[in-house]
Amino acid sequence: MTEPIQPDPTPTPSPSKRISFLVVLVVVVAVATFLITALLTSIFERKQEAKNPYVRVVDVNEISTDPVPWGANWPFEFDTYKRTVDITRTRYGGSEAMPESRIERDPWLKRMYAGYAFSIDFRDRRGHAYMLYDQENTRRVLDKPQGGACMHCHASIIPTYRRVGLETMGKPADEAALLDFNWPAVMKGFEVMSVMTYAQAHAELLKTPDGTPGENVPLFPGGSSTEVPTPANLDAKMPAPTTQHALMTQDGEGHPVSCLDCHNPKTMALRVTRPGFINGIRALATAKEADPQNPDQQRFVPVPHLPSVERWREGNMAEPYDPNTMATRQEMRSFACGQCHVEYYCATKETLFFPWQNGLKVQQIEKTYDNHKFPDGTPFMDFKQGITGAPVYKAQHPEFEMWSQGIHARAGVSCADCHMPYERQGATKVSSHWVRSPLLSINRSCQTCHNVPEDELKARVLTIQDRTHDLIQRSGSAVDEMLTAVRDAKASGASEADMAKLYQLQRSSQWRLDFVVSENSMGFHADQESARILAESIDYARQAVAMATGLRASAPAKSTEPIDPIKGVTPTEKAPAGAGIAPQR
Repeated sequence: MTEPIQPDPTPTPSPSKRISFLVVLVVVVAVATFLITALLTSIFERKQEAKNPYVRVVDVNEISTDPVPWGANWPFEFDTYKRTVDITRTRYGGSEAMPESRIERDPWLKRMYAGYAFSIDFRDRRGHAYMLYDQENTRRVLDKPQGGACMHCHASIIPTYRRVGLETMGKPADEAALLDFNWPAVMKGFEVMSVMTYAQAHAELLKTPDGTPGENVPLFPGGSSTEVPTPANLDAKMPAPTTQHALMTQDGEGHPVSCLDCHNPKTMALRVTRPGFINGIRALATAKEADPQNPDQQRFVPVPHLPSVERWREGNMAEPYDPNTMATRQEMRSFACGQCHVEYYCATKETLFFPWQNGLKVQQIEKTYDNHKFPDGTPFMDFKQGITGAPVYKAQHPEFEMWSQGIHARAGVSCADCHMPYERQGATKVSSHWVRSPLLSINRSCQTCHNVPEDELKARVLTIQDRTHDLIQRSGSAVDEMLTAVRDAKASGASEADMAKLYQLQRSSQWRLDFVVSENSMGFHADQESARILAESIDYARQAVAMATGLRASAPAKSTEPIDPIKGVTPTEKAPAGAGIAPQR
């Protein structure tokens, strides 16, 4: 007998429920499709954005020293570059309306620089926006005649070098001719302007077109404008007995270092434009020293932080080293800064030069200066020290040289990595052009490599800087005492030969202290090297004081006091045989 079929207990969905399910499914699929499409569109846009990081809406070329047109093409970089006018401060430096006078804060600086214009005015550093304005307004320039070579780093000067070079070479120097970079003309103009006075070089700067015809309003303070009152264009049109008056008679527009100085206007690739750096890095590439393992043999001065130089040395060296074609992009992120943040000679007795013929260390630069003679045959010196009369050297701002001795350079970290850290703008990674202390951007400048809390990183930096500052003050006191001692020895009738030895000690001591004082990291770029240099400065100063005191004093009387025999804590009878200890009585 067949079992009856039981009805299925599962309820059959009603037609209305099936329709609702289909509607929900369609909505979900539509939303998912929309989201996926939006995601893919965003990815595509980001990829296109990364491929085309900028839109060139304004043409810039080799005379575009005015940064404003560049800002239309690269707005983020331009916006951050403009922020270099902002007031910033760290414990050992900053940007202020008029930075504090260092010679008033540390009076020994005024004595050390006696006889040189830095004893008149020497202030804390501030942002790039002020580099030309501050130079035009420092009392060093306004009160004393100065050379124009310092325009090499304080102004967007390359088109002016090119124009002056072409004119000197008897070639056309109109605007069309200036559109080609033309290294030979730039080098010739550099040589000519290196021996000009500051007022002469400043006038040449203002004669050169800046890429914005019919407009004379500078972006930043400084330069000269027929529309904005500056020290260079005040109404007083008079003879020029001083640099200040000479600047007042000049009209035109000049700019501090800007986009053109570090970027190729066609490709935006980083580049080196300063003739001083080109000559200096080539001298460094060929620099040799005695091999420590075999003193009779010479070896190249080691530069392990500059791999392209090391590779050039390993090749046939048929062509001079050229950073613009041989350096890596990471090296160029330091070379662009090293064009100006360096030690160099920049007065008018000869063409500006970087003293890297023997290496980048303080004693290697000192050796270069010791062996160098001016074109007229006289020994090299920066100035005659006003208190002692010693011929001495003046350090400029040797950040590149000091960085080269530090752990960050050895690890391949560039200047821009810390002072111009990368930022994300959409899909594009760009360098901030608000050049400033990494202490003001620790997250982006430091923590990309150091997985350490921000407060700890800052404390490490300040510890190094505090210790360096303390050593600077100790060295300053030693140098201050040395100046008095050397002066007194001279007044006491020390012989010319003795004074020459004292002068050498003074020069070595003062040079080392000045090297660290003038370098703008308060020891952080190379803390151990800074400490070594300052220790040597103190040592040379104390040697000079001891020698000067001996020259002034009469011969000491011989003591008649008996010399006690050696007595140790070990009883005499238990002393080792042959110890030379007399038996106790």
